[in-house]
Order: sequence, then structure tokens, then C-alpha cells
Amino acid sequence: MPADPVETCQTLYFEDFEPGRNALSPRRTLTDADLVLFAGLTGDHSPQHTDDVHAAGTPFKRRIAHGALIFSIASGLSTRIFPSNPAMIALFGVDNLRFLRPVFVGDTIRASKEVVETEAKDVKRGIVRFRTTVSNQHDQVALTYEDLVLFARRPAPQKP
Repeated sequence: MPADPVETCQTLYFEDFEPGRNALSPRRTLTDADLVLFAGLTGDHSPQHTDDVHAAGTPFKRRIAHGALIFSIASGLSTRIFPSNPAMIALFGVDNLRFLRPVFVGDTIRASKEVVETEAKDVKRGIVRFRTTVSNQHDQVALTYEDLVLFARRPAPQKP
């Protein structure tokens, strides 16, 4: 797995992931429109996300992004690491999700992924456990989680 964003359509099978390998997504800047659209989509119009006057009276002194929005953006950034990978089958689960600091409008975030372990499920599929870390432009960690992703195993060579 490359150490930098992969912008190719390379197929990476279960066997291509080794514990300890790292990859880094492109960056993305959070906008006011992101908060407004996410609030509308989810119905979460909590004032710490949508009301400047209310947010000024909170410990953060300004509006913060929804935690679920940052997780969703991180998921999208992760797909930029493995674009159009036909061997990626599905997200199998998420463990140990932690929000460690707020993300604000104007912050630029990126996701880094480290392969923690791999587990063959059967002859056709395997699960790769990644430790995902989302950091802002100051390299401050805002979010961590482990995602389990189901990948196809490399097909056996065709016999002549």
C-alpha cells in the first residue's frame, strides 16, 4: 500500500495489505455549506453546529462541525486512497470511534490509514482492519477509529 494518495485505479486485493503499511488521503477544507447541508440532510440542527450566537457562548466560542459529518468526510477521503478498487467489497464495521477535538469551518483535514491486521474469512474474501486518524492543518488529531473493510482475495491463477 503506497504512503501517498493513490490516484490510479489499481486493484488491491486482500493479500496486498500488510500490517504496518500506511496511506494518506488528499486534504479537504470544511465549509459553512458542509455544516448547513449536513444539518438539513440529517435533521441535526443543534445550535452548536448552526447558531453563531449560541456557539459564541460555548467553550469552543464558535460553531463546530457535527462529529458524524467529520466521520463521513473521512470515509469519503478514504475512498480517494483506494479509488475505483474493484476488490473492495464493503465496509464491514467500525470500532473504537473517538472524537478528540472539534473541527471548525475553515479547517483542512485529511485521513491517514494504517493496516492493523488482516483476517482471511474464506477462500474468496478477507477483512482488513485499518486504524484511521483524521488530523487538521496543524496536525492535531480530531478523530480516530478502526474500520474493517471486506476485500476480495486474489483469484487463483488459471490452469492451462
